[in-house]
Amino acid sequence: MIDLRSDTVTRPTEGMRAAMAAAEVGDDVYAEDPTVNALQARVAELFGHEAALFCPTGSMANQIALQLLVPPGEELLCDADAHVVTYEIGAAAAIGGISTRTWSPAGADIDPDTVAAMVRPAGFHAVPTRAIAVEQTHNRGGGGIIDLGVLKRLRGIADDNGVALHCDGARIWHAHVATGTPFSEYGALFETLSVCLSKGLGAPIGSLVVTSAENIARARVLRKRMGGGMRQVGVLAAAGLYALDNHIDRLAGDHARARRLAEALAPTGVVDAARVVTNIIPLDLSRAPLDAPVFGAAARERGILVSVLGPRNARLLTHLDADDAAIDRAAEILPGLLS
Repeated sequence: MIDLRSDTVTRPTEGMRAAMAAAEVGDDVYAEDPTVNALQARVAELFGHEAALFCPTGSMANQIALQLLVPPGEELLCDADAHVVTYEIGAAAAIGGISTRTWSPAGADIDPDTVAAMVRPAGFHAVPTRAIAVEQTHNRGGGGIIDLGVLKRLRGIADDNGVALHCDGARIWHAHVATGTPFSEYGALFETLSVCLSKGLGAPIGSLVVTSAENIARARVLRKRMGGGMRQVGVLAAAGLYALDNHIDRLAGDHARARRLAEALAPTGVVDAARVVTNIIPLDLSRAPLDAPVFGAAARERGILVSVLGPRNARLLTHLDADDAAIDRAAEILPGLLS
């Protein structure tokens, strides 16, 4: 079975398993796990921040970051397709008491003027805006990369209005590889970032909150409150360190395979191959002869798993466990299902 549902379906490589088995461990609730501490220091330095905190999931890392920036009852701005409001089960409201207001889905093609017009100051009997969140790369936006110039304009808008800027950087590794933008240049634009080790990089688990040392002290309390205090978790942090050392540069190959598969599907009219710049291939089946659930079932029968996102939307992702032969096979089978 060729599994193209997500880049989270990968399994640890032999080298990663060896690193996990050899990891030195301690009690991370006491901040005494040396491998976790090394991972946190490594990621913080990578993004030019003072500190980082290892969390079991990207959702937890995002929600900790948002709670650091937005007090209960106050407001976060983000797009309507953002992971923090689409795929995190209402956590911002349910756990953080955070009010969210969204701009229309635009993926990576954010209009800074639209965002600027939405910011509400304190007072006037309205909910004040405290933070703006963006997603790099954008999941439901087909792996699109927010242009660095746009991010800098959003930084200016945040500064002008006294609000914070958060980056859901689950796949920021892909943006770095595709554009050459240094991680530190991205990091300098945000008060907080979350970065994921299991999306694209092949680790079995783990994300980090990246921010100031003062914020991380608060973040440790928030993580504990949400049940994220972990003990001898260096065995998982070792997988993250291995991924940083070995699995970032290889993402260029995933991008190339995604483009090749998109080009094979383009004649069916379900994807614009020119817009596939990282490892996500969004499929719009609005004018296809079959809907997404039927397409997904037909693909499964032929040995390919695809992600069905709605009645007429599906998604394919390339990743560590999908080699050239797998993508060639998918490129042979999938277009025929849509003809």
